[in-house]
Amino acid sequence: MSRVLATERVVPRSWRQVLGPLAGFLAFGLGVGALAGVLWSRVVDLPTYKVGGNGGATTSERGLTAFVGGDAWFCLLGAVAGLGLGLLAWRRFRSIGWPVVLVTVLTATAAALVCWLVGTRIGPENFNERLAAAQPDDLVPISLALRAKASLLVWPFLAVVPVLVGSSLGADEEEDAGSGPGPGPRSVGDGS
Repeated sequence: MSRVLATERVVPRSWRQVLGPLAGFLAFGLGVGALAGVLWSRVVDLPTYKVGGNGGATTSERGLTAFVGGDAWFCLLGAVAGLGLGLLAWRRFRSIGWPVVLVTVLTATAAALVCWLVGTRIGPENFNERLAAAQPDDLVPISLALRAKASLLVWPFLAVVPVLVGSSLGADEEEDAGSGPGPGPRSVGDGS
């Protein structure tokens, strides 16, 4: 006599119903990345080089330490944007199961790349050309750049944190669906 438990998997939406919201979420993530790029280009205090009378340029020790300021701001913006995207992804797409992690990581990574692109396009570019065209005693800010490429990983890393926390600490929808009121387990094959 074998016993088989009849359980139904609860799938609230089909993939076709999810693709539209997923595309919308990706577009929203790209918009967040673009806004973060504009903000990044505005908040970073870029160090400057002072052009000397002999054509050389110098910066202070404080200016040298400020080179990492752009990366620090990028990481800070990425932490906030990543956590926000992760929370939104978990709230909207937790019903699709494990692919929510993939959606979150891809969207946050795309947002980071857009932020990097927008920020460097808006910020000052072509430092060498601007330095060559500068007159003595001019202050020439460095180009806005992401010097530590690992900073791009902050966005998806922190975006996946709310998804992982929500999935590990939240209620399990599959267990809740199977333990609710209704008929108990059915036995199949015993002739009853």
